[in-house]
Amino acid sequence: MRIVCIGGGPAGLYFGLLMKKLHPEHDITVVERNKPYDTFGWGVVFSDATMQSMRIWDPESAAEIEDSFNHWDDIELLFKGTRQRTSGHGFVGIGRKKLLNILQARCEALGVELKFETDVDSDLDFPDADLIIASDGLNSKVRNKYADIFQPDMLVRPNRYIWLGTNKLFDAFTFDFRKTDHGWFQAHIYKFDDKTSTFIVETTEEAYQAHKLGEMSQDESIKFCEGLFSECLEGSSLMTNARHLRGSAWLNFTRLICGKWSHFNGNSHVVLMGDAAHTAHFAIGSGTKLAIDDAIELANQFKIAGHGKDAIPGVLATYEEIRRVDVARIQNAARNAMEWFEVVGHRYADTLEPEQFMYSMLTRSQRISHENLRLRDKTWLEGYERWFAAKQGLNVKDGERCLPPMFTPYKVRGLTLPNRIVVSPMAMYSAKDGLLDDFHMVHLGSRALGGAGLVFAEMTCVSPDARITPGCLGLWNDEQLEGWKRLVAFVHGNSNAKVAMQLGHAGRKGATKVAWEGIDQPLESGDWPLLSASALPYLKHSKVPKAMDRADMDRVKADFVAATKRAAEAGVDWLEFHAAHGYLMSSFLSPLTNRREDEYGGSHENRARYPLEVFKAVREAWPADKPISVRLSCHDWFEGGNTPEDAAIFAQMFKDAGADLIDCSSGQVWKEEQPVYGRLFQTPFSDKIRNEIHVPTIAVGAISEADHANSVIAAGRADLCAVARPHLADPAWALHEAAKIGLKNVAWPKQYVSGKYQYEANLARSATPAK
Repeated sequence: MRIVCIGGGPAGLYFGLLMKKLHPEHDITVVERNKPYDTFGWGVVFSDATMQSMRIWDPESAAEIEDSFNHWDDIELLFKGTRQRTSGHGFVGIGRKKLLNILQARCEALGVELKFETDVDSDLDFPDADLIIASDGLNSKVRNKYADIFQPDMLVRPNRYIWLGTNKLFDAFTFDFRKTDHGWFQAHIYKFDDKTSTFIVETTEEAYQAHKLGEMSQDESIKFCEGLFSECLEGSSLMTNARHLRGSAWLNFTRLICGKWSHFNGNSHVVLMGDAAHTAHFAIGSGTKLAIDDAIELANQFKIAGHGKDAIPGVLATYEEIRRVDVARIQNAARNAMEWFEVVGHRYADTLEPEQFMYSMLTRSQRISHENLRLRDKTWLEGYERWFAAKQGLNVKDGERCLPPMFTPYKVRGLTLPNRIVVSPMAMYSAKDGLLDDFHMVHLGSRALGGAGLVFAEMTCVSPDARITPGCLGLWNDEQLEGWKRLVAFVHGNSNAKVAMQLGHAGRKGATKVAWEGIDQPLESGDWPLLSASALPYLKHSKVPKAMDRADMDRVKADFVAATKRAAEAGVDWLEFHAAHGYLMSSFLSPLTNRREDEYGGSHENRARYPLEVFKAVREAWPADKPISVRLSCHDWFEGGNTPEDAAIFAQMFKDAGADLIDCSSGQVWKEEQPVYGRLFQTPFSDKIRNEIHVPTIAVGAISEADHANSVIAAGRADLCAVARPHLADPAWALHEAAKIGLKNVAWPKQYVSGKYQYEANLARSATPAK
């Protein structure tokens, strides 16, 4: 084949040398606009996994690269007058120029033609090429030419950064955070050779503008940064190699995702690679890794399918299918880390103590978890666990393993939960006339015995016409009250758990069949009138609700107050006000479902007016020493609906009205929603509300392991973790998770203690390799 790589970065060079090595008959050219052996940039970071792949694919270049690597295990944080360090992180870095020079020399040794000082305007400049690799970077001319085909989605991020270097050698990957009168600046620093360290300075657009950095020359910007980070520089100066850039050299990162990666232009197959196809923020240092991995996978597909021209279409399709998965995973982690730095000042740096700030920073991408930190640096993590436990009032001795964050107590008003694990309210659709019966006793009682600190029943409806289905729980009469008294007495008498009730009204989502007969499908008989903020059905064929008038509002508010008083009489420990998931209160909050033109529609204040009115009445009727949480849909996942920014506004309103916690869920407001699922996918909503509104939160959604819960709570992203489906599969989820992480000082019910010992022994046995 005739192969042309447009762009002589890591992707183009490495693919060229791999293909020449695999099949020397290929005619391969790498075209680069820079001069021979000249490039821009400071250091780049590799992962151990990518380096291992490079050893396999081309040991010769891998050995030379490794000889030039700088390796470090430690991460150091300078923050609020403290210096913290943790080990076991295993980074490797190399100068970008050195890396490219090694790859250039290897290409020449194998017979790859290198053409320097050549600008390429179009793939059509190479009509004889069978395969063209568009590895020409973020501003790829080839990709831009076929934008309608490649469908680039480019998003310019808000933070500003400047990429500098220094001759001071840092022995750890160092982060330095400095507060100015106009906001926070942070430096990302790492050594990449025996003479130089990369020194990236980042800040918000607001701080950038306030300090007038855009009006400065590069030299003036460098002087500003030298003064700001003088403590860690210790007299060393900063340098730039971006003299080719005009102005101050401060940039915005651009996130790129492409809808398609390859195209046949009539003569040649064109495929994107590296930054031309995707970008990953420098916060996790994976741009070069992704480029190298692209090159390896495309070469691998030719090795599998053969090197003939007829193999190209199938190879490109498989290459894209495989690489999309890894790229999406890395971009997701990079997005998490990038967004952490974008809001680090007002969300974390201003509020968190240095110890928790360090933990939050280490876990910012969500790729590094609690137990992963234990593997990396057990001493540091257990020291942090002791600090966290001491903050909760536990007496912890040095050297002793203490309770991890999820098993520490949590106090709110006059209530203390034994741990931070919550059994989520999950609809069982098994009540008759709203009564809590033997099924609910066994279902909820077993979860209380299973070690959770707080056990929610499903949404409990305040009136018969407030139900979702005929099988929903209710609390509108004294017979129902007796069932709740029985449940509370059992849980309090047989466990350390507390009992929570979620009060709600289904609104326009009511009068439907139980889930296993057709979720959200309207009842064919025995239905009841529906109420909502506006007369909009949930499904096209659902019953149309009545837009509530003042009389309806007064009656529903009275129903909530009456149910609240019954809950207090039953001895329930915790109340939650359900204002999420498209039910009645949620229908007022979302602009998708609230189309009113009176004082209850329009602005945030108007949309929240009625839910707040009801909540305040509930708070007044509920004992002052008992907590109330509010469940919010923090993202409607549909254009025109509420976003996390809207949710934060509502959270502040409910906090001001007396809410003790915000239960941060999302979605289920609009049937055509398009949520983005994933591990801990709703935790960012909790993180935002907790650390910007300064109200405690409950995190929900895809939390399925102790590792997840400990990571969320330890980082200050939530105060409690609500676990749903795992509790359906395992009533003793909390006890089992404690055993899985080797925690033996969590009490089991006395009747089950023999099972505890055997469970722990079986775990230990399964962890021991067979001889």
